[in-house]
Amino acid sequence: MQLIMNPGLTDEQVFDLPEGPVTIGRTEESTLCILHKSLSRRHAQLERKDERVVLVDLNSKNGTFVDEQRISRHELKDGGAFRCGEVRFKLVPTAHELPLDLSSTQLRSLRTQLLPGPMDDLLDRRAERLDQSAIRVRPTEQAERAQTKLQVLLKVSQLLSSPGALDALLERILELLFQIMDVSRAALLMVDPTTGRLTPRVSRLSTGEKPSGAFYSQRIVDYTRTQSVAALFADARRDLRLDAASSVMRQSIQSSMCAPLKPRDEVLGVLYVDNLTRPNGFTDEDLEFLTAFANQAAIAIDNAMLVRRLEEEAVLMRFFPPTTLKKLRMARGGSLETQETVVTVLFSDISGFTALSSTLEPRQVVELLNDYFPVMAEIVFKYEGTLEKYIGDALMAVWGAPFSHGDDVDRAVRAAVEMQQALAQLNTRWRAQGRPELNIHVGLNTGRVAAGNIGSEKYLQYATIGDATNVASRVCSAAGDGEICMNATTFERWKDRAWPTHPLPATWVKGKQEALSLHRLEWRESSGT
Repeated sequence: MQLIMNPGLTDEQVFDLPEGPVTIGRTEESTLCILHKSLSRRHAQLERKDERVVLVDLNSKNGTFVDEQRISRHELKDGGAFRCGEVRFKLVPTAHELPLDLSSTQLRSLRTQLLPGPMDDLLDRRAERLDQSAIRVRPTEQAERAQTKLQVLLKVSQLLSSPGALDALLERILELLFQIMDVSRAALLMVDPTTGRLTPRVSRLSTGEKPSGAFYSQRIVDYTRTQSVAALFADARRDLRLDAASSVMRQSIQSSMCAPLKPRDEVLGVLYVDNLTRPNGFTDEDLEFLTAFANQAAIAIDNAMLVRRLEEEAVLMRFFPPTTLKKLRMARGGSLETQETVVTVLFSDISGFTALSSTLEPRQVVELLNDYFPVMAEIVFKYEGTLEKYIGDALMAVWGAPFSHGDDVDRAVRAAVEMQQALAQLNTRWRAQGRPELNIHVGLNTGRVAAGNIGSEKYLQYATIGDATNVASRVCSAAGDGEICMNATTFERWKDRAWPTHPLPATWVKGKQEALSLHRLEWRESSGT
């Protein structure tokens, strides 16, 4: 049995539907993680037993629909369609291979004159060529030369289409450029999103060595970027556009070309090449080819940057609510740099979970946590907190980083109360299903931390480091089943006082030389204010 997402559309995908529960949502905790804004983090669940499939809505914000009727639970038939938010699905039997004997009359290889062969078959490797062009295509009749250049560009597009790290892609672009064109030096510069200036990313000499410093003319690359056009400086020393630029004279640049990297409206950077041996080393044909080559490179760079942004977005979605993500995009990620700030830390732990786990099958434990954590995470995000991490059965969230609000303590307290209330609702459902119930204890503490990215480019972890997080964990340990406790620092900054509190005796905890002054929040009662 298979599940088709958005059947008939360009982004159609097919998933095999296994036995048991399959969750649909936009977080990595879901079996089918689909990054679509209309989906809740944990949106719906498919429960398959043999050929019977039941669709269950998991209290999603935008709803689950069958025949455009919102449902909470519905049994699907073969060919049954449903919609989660704006994403459509269809349930179908598993496709089988057709028992066809595909003879040679039915199956033919595709042949076309524009299909590019190996790059070496298209290029002329001789040191001296008959024509004046810097393009190393094999000598052909003029009528065939345009077709050969097109084949080279198609091959370039093919070789640059594989996804990968941006730095490796930039190196590959220059490697291909030196294979195809006779140039002395080449450099690829990118616009720095922070400063808005052109910054060299990769550069090479024709010998394969890397230059010791910047060799390109700043006047030339700036001209190309600001004018957003490819430029040929056939005799750089005499070109009035350069006004005898000092770098041109100092570097003995005879001729140069520069093309913008512009996949759409925005210039991402420029591609620069020059010739140090002779003026008029490049022709109009070379400039036309370099422009087309730069266009292919720009598309590949833009795709690589898009993939990286999507990967970063998928990671950031684990930590931050949509409102924070929007601010981070506007700040271009600057707020993820390490900063010292005051935060309110919330630790939530499941009481007696180790003992409970020993009585359940591993799969039952996972299913229980997969029901529990998304509900808690939604509450954190509702109050614009940062979900820092899961630690086994514990959850840690902070308010005040990467952005602070004037009522961060109030938000954290309200989130803690709503977590206890939401767990009571979960227990009611689990009790009806014959599943075990849970209790949690929650600790809150406010203090100064260092907050920012920790880890490597491949593994990002946004974290807060400092004694405030350790104390919050200790406060959580001091709380009993179903309790919420806060340290004196949080109690003093808590403004709305929507629930009564009860002071606790001085509490000694591991790692602290002084006892903690704790207050228990009577969350089942209201202060009446």
